Amino acid sequence: MIFAAIDIGSNAVRLLINHVFETKDKTYFDKEELIRMPIRLGEDTFIHGEISKAKIEKLAATMRGFSELMKVFDITAYRACATSAMRDAKNGKEVIDRVKKETGLTIEIIDGKDEAEAIFSNRVEEMLDPDKNYLYIDVGGGSTELTLLSNKKVVAQKSFNVGTLRMLFEKINKDEWEGYKQWIKKHTHGVQPLYGIGSGGNINKLFKMGGKKDTKHLSYEKLKSMHDMLSSYSFEERITILGLKPDRADVIIPAAKIFLSAMKHAEIEKIYVPQIGLSDGMIHQLYEEYRKKKK
Repeated sequence: MIFAAIDIGSNAVRLLINHVFETKDKTYFDKEELIRMPIRLGEDTFIHGEISKAKIEKLAATMRGFSELMKVFDITAYRACATSAMRDAKNGKEVIDRVKKETGLTIEIIDGKDEAEAIFSNRVEEMLDPDKNYLYIDVGGGSTELTLLSNKKVVAQKSFNVGTLRMLFEKINKDEWEGYKQWIKKHTHGVQPLYGIGSGGNINKLFKMGGKKDTKHLSYEKLKSMHDMLSSYSFEERITILGLKPDRADVIIPAAKIFLSAMKHAEIEKIYVPQIGLSDGMIHQLYEEYRKKKK
């Protein structure tokens, strides 16, 4: 079986194609292809309130390419989900109608709750120590999804319009930012020991830049020192000296700030980085739906 997930985020649009192998004892998920297109729908939505004609053209062209690639892979099923930027865009429905007309692909605009649930569907709980408590933090361009886990079960879950592009363009509402911090304080108070789980392209990159191959986590102090180091370089230097892509070089500092704020207010010393996210969760959801239909 081959499943495809299209994550239409505020910063980038991703296509993940996964082979799923069933054996008598276990099901294996193997990444076949991951393509990322930095369209930045949030750049339009968060500043102007709607998606521009130029970015609609780029999205439609990207989706046409994805559609053709999925035909080549002969996929079993696909799901395309649009998140924060499309949720907030005044012309979001118009955009998905055009993509449907031109490519035949159906895009779902999912709310923050559905996004958090899809992210958590990546079965990260199977990797966890049942004796520990975790705060799952997924930071995107337009929103951050938080999930508090205890004994491998969801205790609390919330989505906030706190994202890297919103922070970059100074479009985070002060009440929303304060609500983000207060929610973390309230729901993690007395929950110890507590560890973080981080997902999203930026924490994956920070983890790789951290250079610790023998661990799967970043400490608060390490992340803070990386934030300070990155902040000491100009945007151009982050590209030319540190080797970051332009669409990563400007949002990686806001991302570090969002993660550090969560860790500070939850009193988290270590954040684990399993390098999975929304598209992985969507693949698992597709597989579960396929199994139910088979039964």
